[in-house]
Amino acid sequence: MKSRKLSRTRRRAAILGAAATSVVAGVALLPNWSAGAAVVDDPKVDAKTKATFQRLADAVFTDRTEALVDGRQDDRGKPLTDGFSGDVKLSSKQNRTEDATLSSLDRRKERLAQLGEKYSKGSTAVTLDATNVQGRKAKVAVTETTTLTYEKVRGDEPKSTGFQAHHELTFTADRHGNWQLTGIRDTDEGLAVNQTARPSVAPMVATTTSTTPSAPKASTSYPGPANAKNFTAAGLDYKAMATYAKQYWSNYNSAYPDFNGQGAGGDCTNFVSQALKAGGWKHVPGYVYDYARWFGNADIQSHSFVGVNEWSWFAQNSKRTTSLANVYQMDVGDVLQVDFDKDGSKDHTMIVTSRSRGVPYLTYHSTNTYSRSVASIIASYPTAAYYAYRT
Repeated sequence: MKSRKLSRTRRRAAILGAAATSVVAGVALLPNWSAGAAVVDDPKVDAKTKATFQRLADAVFTDRTEALVDGRQDDRGKPLTDGFSGDVKLSSKQNRTEDATLSSLDRRKERLAQLGEKYSKGSTAVTLDATNVQGRKAKVAVTETTTLTYEKVRGDEPKSTGFQAHHELTFTADRHGNWQLTGIRDTDEGLAVNQTARPSVAPMVATTTSTTPSAPKASTSYPGPANAKNFTAAGLDYKAMATYAKQYWSNYNSAYPDFNGQGAGGDCTNFVSQALKAGGWKHVPGYVYDYARWFGNADIQSHSFVGVNEWSWFAQNSKRTTSLANVYQMDVGDVLQVDFDKDGSKDHTMIVTSRSRGVPYLTYHSTNTYSRSVASIIASYPTAAYYAYRT
């Protein structure tokens, strides 16, 4: 039978009555949550505890990565997080969350297999960046570095794909002073292959005009119709674009500002613009708010250099790009944008750094990632809208 709620007056009276009885009896009231058990002072987080925080974080993200590896569903046995108990462990709620996440990733692995993509092995390492303790709560910042090795399904895939992601883990101490992992928050854009959270999206930018071109959406059906790229017609160095992106996917070029973590949108378009510039795109100087201008260096950048939608408007208005009908038509140096919530405002920009038998592989910032297939992007965000640009 469901418990009944007392009225405010009756509840207050009951509390006062209980307090009076306790005072008469000479008994100090204890908080209800600690009844029947000893309560320790606010626990200290020493080096050993921090190391256990790091090991549990490593176990969480390793479990997620392993869920994507071909053949590991039956072989991996219990999740690594099951090995934690006592002083530091998952809370029951977070344990259910991780179970649901692993199930979601198992389904993603199946979708990838249908698209002809498998991973033969994976590795994840987590470093602890900072720990902030206030009473019985600890906020732990970590960096996850993950690599997935492509299983040779097509034969000439890139060797591997990988990413660096940043997370904030919340640990809460129980009444015995034991720490439980109660929450995980992705602190960059959440675009890693082993993440299931919906990416944050940029607000609609209200700087369009009646003459602003609207890019058509691209189909995601595989395989795409033939549309071979002419690598000499534009006089650009597409290999240089790919080389730049591969060089700076995780080690940012200090010649440009870093917008990662600077609100929705992050550094993704800034990074792609740098790669295009390395391959021969020339500056069009002018007013920074004018989407028909495009320029960027350490000191100043046009909005079209760093903004997702503004880049799209410049790319089309300047005729530096043409739209592709299908994402699988993209080749080295081409650009893919995604509108995750399909509200008409694009949210993320990536550049193609290789292609294997009809499948483009993308590199991008804001969850720094290299050589991730367009199939993996689609499998992770099947309801998004996609825009493919030939450069």
